[in-house]
Amino acid sequence: MLIRNAEVWGKGLTSLRIADGKIAEVGQLSPRAGEQVIEARGGALLPGLHDHHIHLAGLAARYASVWCGPPEITRREELAGALTQPGTGWLRGIGYHESVLGGLPDAEALDALCPHRPLRMQHRSGRMWLLNSRALEELLAKADPPPGLEREAGQFTGRLFDEDAWLRKALGSTPPDFAEVSQELARCGVTGVTDMTPQNGPEMAAHFAQQQTSGAMLQTVLLAGTQALDTHGPVKLHLHEAALPDFDETVRAIAMAHESARAIAVHCVSEVELVFALAAIEQAGARRGDRIEHASVASPELVGRMAALGLWVCVQPHFIAERGDQYLADVEARHIPDLYRLRSLADAGLPLSGGSDAPFASADPWEAMRASIRRKTASGAAIGPDEAISPEAALSLYLAEPHDFTKQRPIEPGAPADLCLLSRPWSEARERLTADDVSTTFVSGRHVHDRIDQAER
Repeated sequence: MLIRNAEVWGKGLTSLRIADGKIAEVGQLSPRAGEQVIEARGGALLPGLHDHHIHLAGLAARYASVWCGPPEITRREELAGALTQPGTGWLRGIGYHESVLGGLPDAEALDALCPHRPLRMQHRSGRMWLLNSRALEELLAKADPPPGLEREAGQFTGRLFDEDAWLRKALGSTPPDFAEVSQELARCGVTGVTDMTPQNGPEMAAHFAQQQTSGAMLQTVLLAGTQALDTHGPVKLHLHEAALPDFDETVRAIAMAHESARAIAVHCVSEVELVFALAAIEQAGARRGDRIEHASVASPELVGRMAALGLWVCVQPHFIAERGDQYLADVEARHIPDLYRLRSLADAGLPLSGGSDAPFASADPWEAMRASIRRKTASGAAIGPDEAISPEAALSLYLAEPHDFTKQRPIEPGAPADLCLLSRPWSEARERLTADDVSTTFVSGRHVHDRIDQAER
C-alpha cells in the first residue's frame, strides 16, 4: 500500500509505503504494479494516537448505561427523568455526583426515584455504587454482604465501596464486547490504548486477547492492573483520600512490583493522595517508568518532588473543560491554580502522556487537545491559563511511546504502520483539533477506520 502526497509528521510532503504491517519506505515513491494507492492530497499523516489511561470494560458498559451526573444531569428532577426507563430488569447508572442530590443517597432515597426495578448507580469516581432496595434484595439473595457494603444502625444503606469484584460475581457478569468502543476510538485516530483498570488480572488479560483475536478489539493494548497480571504494564495502585491504605503495606507493594520488573502507576486526584504516593515512592525507591495518574492537584513543591524522583505523569486536560465549573464550586481556592497542570509539568522535565480516563470522561483525544490550549470550563471561566500548551505539545501527549513517555513514536522504516491520516494539513488541523478531520486510521497497516464521505475543504 502506498500513501501518496501526505504531509508526513516530521518529514514534510512526501509518500509512505506499508508492507507486512510496517512502514517500509518514506520518500518520493512511485506506485508499484497492482499496488493500492491512497491519495492523501496534502493531509497530515501522524503516528496513530495512543490513549494512555482508559477503562475499556467500563467504557463498553457505558453504552448500556444511563448517565446520572453533570453536566447533563444537575437536579433531582433531571435524575428522576433519566431513571424513568422502560423495562423490569437491572438499571445501570453512571456518572453520579453529590451536587445532583446534595449528597450520597441511600437505598430509601433511590427508591423514591426508581421504585420498580433494581438500580445500581456508580459515583463518578468509579469507586462507589449506590443501590436501591430492590438491588440490595437481589444481590444479598445471591451473595453474603461484603465488607464494603455500608451499614448504619444495623441496616445496609445501599452504599457499596470498592467492591466491584463482589458485584460482578453476585450479578454473574462477564466482560463486555469491545467492538463498538474500539470502532469509536478508531474514528478518532486512536491506534493503541493502555487500560488502567486496577482490577485487571489474568482473566481480563485473556478477555483482551480473545477480543483482539476475534477482531472486535482493533487497537494494540498495554494492560496495567494487579500484581498477578502477567504483563510488562505497570501495577496500578488506586488511592482514595478517605481510606488511604497502610503506608508500610503500600511501600511493600511498590517494592514487590519493582522486584518483578514492573513499574507502578498511582492514582492521585487530591493533594493528600499525591503527598502519600510520593512519600511511599521515596521510601521504596523509584524505578524508571513509575508514573502518577492524573496529578489532579499538584503544587509547585509536589511538582518538584515528582521531577526529583524521575516520575512520569499521565494527564487528563479535558477535565478542566468537562468538570471545571464544578471544581470552581467545590475545590478550595488555594488549589485552583494547581488543577491539572500542563506547562509547569513539562517545564519541570516530567515526561508526559495523555489519557482519557473514559468512561469517566470523553474518550475523544481531540477534545482533550482543545482543552489543553484553551484551559476554559464549559461556562468559559479560565482555570490556570498559564498552564496552556501549544497544539503541537497537546498532540505529543498522545504520540508518547506507551512503554517510555520520554520518547515519541516515530514514522520511519521498520516502525509499526499505526497511522492517523487527516483530511487537511497540520497548519489547518491545529486550529481545529477535531476528530472530524481524521480521514483514515491504520493499525499494523490495516484500515480500521475510513471516513468515505468527506466534506470538501
